[in-house]
Amino acid sequence: MSLNYQATRFQCTWPWDMLVMLCDGRIVCGCADPLAKRVLGDAGTHSIEAIWRGTTLDQLRRDMNAGGADFCGDCPLKMPLGPDEMPAQRSLDVARHPGRMFIECTAACNISCHEAICAPETGITRTRQAGMLDFDLFRRVIDEVGPSLYRIDFFNYGEAFLHKRAVEMCEYIKAHHPHIYLYTSTNGGALSEAQARRLVHSGIDEVTFSIDGATPESYVQYRGRGKFDVTMRNLRVMVDEKRSSGRDLPYLNWRYILFKWNDSDEEMQRARTMAEEIGVDRLCWEITDHPEDAFSRRFVRGTPDFDRIRRETWDDSNLGNAIPGATPRADIALRHGLWQRLLHGETVRARTGQTTTVATSVTNRSTRPFAAQATYGRRLVRLGAQLRRADGTLINRDFARAHLPRTLNPADTLAVNIDLPPIEAGQYQLTFDLVNEGIDWFEACGSPTVTTSLVVS
Repeated sequence: MSLNYQATRFQCTWPWDMLVMLCDGRIVCGCADPLAKRVLGDAGTHSIEAIWRGTTLDQLRRDMNAGGADFCGDCPLKMPLGPDEMPAQRSLDVARHPGRMFIECTAACNISCHEAICAPETGITRTRQAGMLDFDLFRRVIDEVGPSLYRIDFFNYGEAFLHKRAVEMCEYIKAHHPHIYLYTSTNGGALSEAQARRLVHSGIDEVTFSIDGATPESYVQYRGRGKFDVTMRNLRVMVDEKRSSGRDLPYLNWRYILFKWNDSDEEMQRARTMAEEIGVDRLCWEITDHPEDAFSRRFVRGTPDFDRIRRETWDDSNLGNAIPGATPRADIALRHGLWQRLLHGETVRARTGQTTTVATSVTNRSTRPFAAQATYGRRLVRLGAQLRRADGTLINRDFARAHLPRTLNPADTLAVNIDLPPIEAGQYQLTFDLVNEGIDWFEACGSPTVTTSLVVS
């Protein structure tokens, strides 16, 4: 596999991180390969280990370390290198399996999105050698790689829940490998009400509904042949089933792509109101630059309107939320006896070789509770201390953690003590923030942090 040095130099982490299985069992290199141009192997005839550690991927990794590969063709996942930038040198001695996989149940879809590559009219299903993923093949792959995976993205092209056994597949993954973070994205229209309720109990961690509009008239302009009432019913059903059964999962997102016909203040406010009334966990705006005749000019990145909603957009952070007050926000204060102070100049003193306890108070400034416990240990909220050098350079983002003593409700304050592990003598900084475990730090969505000096003697 020769490298064309006339091509743009680039790098990519996908060959070290993850694989995508198409519905016919073939394995491709990335989620941006709708027509299966970059096939690495076939899970129907080879193990995932044989493909992951095989000659095709080995050569691809070598080429990537050299600055790019002809194999990648027009893949949009490439990360361009600057004129004098050297590609990262990653090890060619990889583990037996990837840590993450995309599973495509089918490339077929029940709707036709405006100028989308996966719309039925494009002929995408003709690029697959099977219409639906064989369940036995699916089970064989999961049995092989399940112990090694930390995440499965249960979608690719097409609508996953057109597969009659899609919910059963989710159940199989979580029953046999509960440690895997299982995520799916759906248009929501292929599920029956019974399937939607069953999916809630499958163990799936997160479900995103793509609903681009707050009225049937605007929704159908992009989601051709889509049924707004069916999609909203299924979203509402999942929220109701989750609430009535007392489950904290799945986390339910409403993702709303902004187009020129659905980006008015009135319709966006209507979506906010609906999302809050239904009880979804998160509403986020998706910013796109296509199709050319449809994308929202109002919310192009860099415009004042975009800056106003940036914290509410899908790609800004994993915690931002367009539902009023739902974006996590907290105030953290150091406590001294009965007094509380929020001071960036405060100094914490510690002795070498000893654990140091720092007393803090945490106040919830959002409209959603901060969970002290959560299924599988994900999405619970803890206080974190990040260790930095005296000049602010990060040493250890996960230096210390402290559990909340109980769920912290909106406007409430809790006393939280955090134990700092022993470190060598010197002058440091500590940054205190809350973290939604497995998801993101509150700082990522604009919540204030507190930084203090740490002197260890």
